[in-house]
Amino acid sequence: MAQSIDIISIFPEMFDPVLRISITGRAISKGALVVRPHNLRDYTVDRHRSTDDSPYGGGSGMVMLLEPMVRAMKSLEASYGQARKIVLAPTGRPLNQKIVRELAQEERLILLCGRYEGMDERIHHYVDDEIAIGDFVLTGGELPAMILIDALARLIPGVLHNEHSSVDESFESGLLEYPQYSRPAESDGLVVPPVLLSGNHELIRRWRRQLALVRTRERRPDLFGMVALSEEDRRLLAAWDAERRDTQQEATSP
Repeated sequence: MAQSIDIISIFPEMFDPVLRISITGRAISKGALVVRPHNLRDYTVDRHRSTDDSPYGGGSGMVMLLEPMVRAMKSLEASYGQARKIVLAPTGRPLNQKIVRELAQEERLILLCGRYEGMDERIHHYVDDEIAIGDFVLTGGELPAMILIDALARLIPGVLHNEHSSVDESFESGLLEYPQYSRPAESDGLVVPPVLLSGNHELIRRWRRQLALVRTRERRPDLFGMVALSEEDRRLLAAWDAERRDTQQEATSP
């Protein structure tokens, strides 16, 4: 069954040019993913089609109104069925691959894209989740919604040409992905590691695991600290560290 995603935004026209290409476009064309952007202004009742107003208590900026959002969600669920409702906002829980896999199991999602200073806090009475894509602030929730949809599309069976691709990628095993190389084997003096040209699949597997471990330890110690290292992992790291020490000693020897 196709995963169905409804998006509530004041700029629904942003989505089609992005989502109709590449992996998400393939998922949509295959009928494996249904994405419906909706204009929040269609659920307003005043002649100005207002979606925001000044905040109670004063302060700068404008706040997204509660009632149009609620009308939109209720209307969409009446038309298409119950859905998991998610606000895209910087105050949400950080998006990661575990959450993507969790949401990929949902038959229907409704994504609410905020703008301005955010949404009326009472929106949390009506939604199931709040997700952020990082510790920074964007103009609105549209780009985070696109990112989430792109990540979900990659997990739909039959969408990727190589079904193993999503398994080998960064974060799937708790590690960053190992380095990748392609032709030519040498370019401007830069060469592909010989092990990748050896044809020895076991050596290649160990090299890739080693580099994934090292890369994660160096670049994302927060992730590395949560990885349950196997005995092989410890040996691979020890071998890497020993090789680096030997290289440094050779470089400093008179």
